[in-house]
Amino acid sequence: MGLMSFLPPSGVIHNMTDEELFWGASMAPKLHRTPYHRVPKIAFLFLVRGDLPLRPLWEKFFAGHQELYTIYVHADPSYTGSPPADSVFYGRMIPSQVNQAAIKQNALQLLRHQSLVGFAQKTKWGDVSLVEAERRLLASALLDPGNARFVLLSEACIPVRNLTAVHAFLTGSATSFVDSYGGGDCRARYDRYFAERTNIAVEHWRKGAQWFEVDRALALEVVADEPYIRMFRGFCAGRWRCLTDEHYLPTLLSLLGWARNANRTLTYADWKRPQGMHPHTHEAAEVTEELVRRIREDGGDRCFYNGARNGICNLFARKFAPDTLEPLLRLAPKVMGFG
Repeated sequence: MGLMSFLPPSGVIHNMTDEELFWGASMAPKLHRTPYHRVPKIAFLFLVRGDLPLRPLWEKFFAGHQELYTIYVHADPSYTGSPPADSVFYGRMIPSQVNQAAIKQNALQLLRHQSLVGFAQKTKWGDVSLVEAERRLLASALLDPGNARFVLLSEACIPVRNLTAVHAFLTGSATSFVDSYGGGDCRARYDRYFAERTNIAVEHWRKGAQWFEVDRALALEVVADEPYIRMFRGFCAGRWRCLTDEHYLPTLLSLLGWARNANRTLTYADWKRPQGMHPHTHEAAEVTEELVRRIREDGGDRCFYNGARNGICNLFARKFAPDTLEPLLRLAPKVMGFG
């Protein structure tokens, strides 16, 4: 067998059903050793509504490092736009068939794959549909055996360090980074009816920010899960109070007894000034060198990395409004180290 037998698929466009996609992804190679030399890649998974207003910043972040990353985008099904052909985001929108019946009823959408428009499931804040989209992104990225780490981001996220630093940090880590905790407001959200209709006990119920950074082993567990996502889907669909995007993954790790997790996210959010049930959104006037440095230095020596204290707590940050693009582009070379 030659090298071509091991090469990953050339693109993200396919006509698989969700069932076929998850089945194929769950059988993706688990061995860390490969029969050919490769540089482990970071899969950047963008869960977005439509356009990426901060795309030029990300393009500068990715520039010159094609061998270190792959990009996957899941957008709202109503979105029909596309980045320009010279963008690293061009052609990276994943197609998402919810089931075979939907495919048959939407032959036109399938034809639109040729124009790089994905047939994606509509997502709603706090709903199980967000988790379905995250799992679909993970499954699509797992089809490429070169992807070693998987990072979930939104259109409001920014990198606060350069790609080589992010790559070295993630590929050198012995753990995944999934925010997870119990008690307090987490336990208060546990519904007694949830206990009656599932076998998920309150002792395993966890909460955390949805913006994860996971290794390949954990990504495989997530896409291979059937019983627990079925429980969340059956009980939480349409119940915003479940806030499945904040509970499913940390609860799954608890149920699996997954020990290789840092129990924190690497994506900063300002919860000191919350806006309702969401973190503070940074506007253009707030974007200064001091803000970015404060985010980079947030946490100090409180964060552990491979068992030792480490000064790096954040690789990314959110939420940044579209009008922050220009000041961020000006600061990127001096403060973030790229562009």
